[in-house]
Amino acid sequence: MTIWSIAVYFLLPFVIFNLLWRGIRYPAYWFRWPERFGYLEAMHGQRVIWVHAVSVGEVRSAAELVNELADRFPRHRVLVTTMTPTGSQQVHELFGDRVVHAYVPYDFPGSVRRFMTRVNPEFAVVAETEFWPNLFKACEDRNVPLFLVNVRLSQESLRRYLRIPRTARAMLERATLICAQTNSDAQRLKNLGVARPRIEVTGNLKFDAPLPGSLLAEAETLRRQWGAGRPVVIAASTHAGEEKKILTAYQVLRQRYTDLLLVLVPRHPERFKSVARLCRRHGACVALRSRHRGVLSSEIEILVGDTMGELHRLYAAADIAFVGGSLVRTGGHNLLEPCAVGVPVIFGPHMFHFEEISTMVLERGAGSQVHDEVGLAESVAMYLEQPVLSEAAGEAARLLVAENRGAVARTLQLMSESSRLSRAERQVSNSISALHN
Repeated sequence: MTIWSIAVYFLLPFVIFNLLWRGIRYPAYWFRWPERFGYLEAMHGQRVIWVHAVSVGEVRSAAELVNELADRFPRHRVLVTTMTPTGSQQVHELFGDRVVHAYVPYDFPGSVRRFMTRVNPEFAVVAETEFWPNLFKACEDRNVPLFLVNVRLSQESLRRYLRIPRTARAMLERATLICAQTNSDAQRLKNLGVARPRIEVTGNLKFDAPLPGSLLAEAETLRRQWGAGRPVVIAASTHAGEEKKILTAYQVLRQRYTDLLLVLVPRHPERFKSVARLCRRHGACVALRSRHRGVLSSEIEILVGDTMGELHRLYAAADIAFVGGSLVRTGGHNLLEPCAVGVPVIFGPHMFHFEEISTMVLERGAGSQVHDEVGLAESVAMYLEQPVLSEAAGEAARLLVAENRGAVARTLQLMSESSRLSRAERQVSNSISALHN
């Protein structure tokens, strides 16, 4: 047994405690525990394609790839695994019965063995950078082609991997193919020691995320309900410590724009209620999106987005978008969602998980970067006072996304080529073994 396997068994009590603790705030964590230990319904007799996307953001970014796989392999069953209940909900909302969902097993050897035996996938696709040494080894041991797609490796992530370089490198080199988002990500993988032939730069799958055809019409309806002439700023994917800064900026803005509506969407569902309480403590008149459908009273100052699956709609209904995880040291979140619907985007100084995209946004004039709540208030005011600038930024944002599509097609092409090569290598290996025998 490897050192990693021994270590994860020691972590078992913490894993259980984490599920219990998170379940207090978000009860969905209390259900379907057997799946997390590999006890899912067996898929024997089915040809299975397995796609793993850890949570909501990864599911959204991989959505078009999943749809393409389902179209290209109609006789196969697509299994999508996630780590979080919100990811599970996103899978059901995006794909319905078109795919099967299960929670990915924790990286205990026994859990992984049960999962692989019950699923027996023909190939596996893992979205973005995930750390699963035993799961990746199981794919190699069972000759299951493993494709790591939309991989990003920030400088900070590289530093963490370099603390355990042998484990990290061995894990990544079990992949049949690694599709990196950018040249920078590819170089960091090489710096970690991953063999160069395994790495290809395919672009970011998030650029290919489909927009529902009804999205803009639904957004227009929302704006009429909120007040057609009322300015709206959305702050989305926010984290603890960040909302206070946003509320400080909002209070400054309200002195000048008395009818300004703030749509505040925390990143994690278990924080919806606490964020609403925080807003009320700041003296704001607050409504919850889940309870206030239809016309919104002009007295409502802050609308807390406590629903799942409609962030795109909320972005499209706003005039300006602030993307969270960037005023605190989280590393930022997906800027492309507001860009795709033509909304100027603002973000903070901590964008180390989205360095290249944030640079592209600034270079294109599609948004602005701020350093604190003072800068946030100033940037929002700039777009509100200069509608021509705001419109130009929105159009630049839309073009940024449109002109960088194609990552799904490149990824699928490389997966196809890599699969053919893997089959040929296995045939040669089997022939050599037969000769020796």
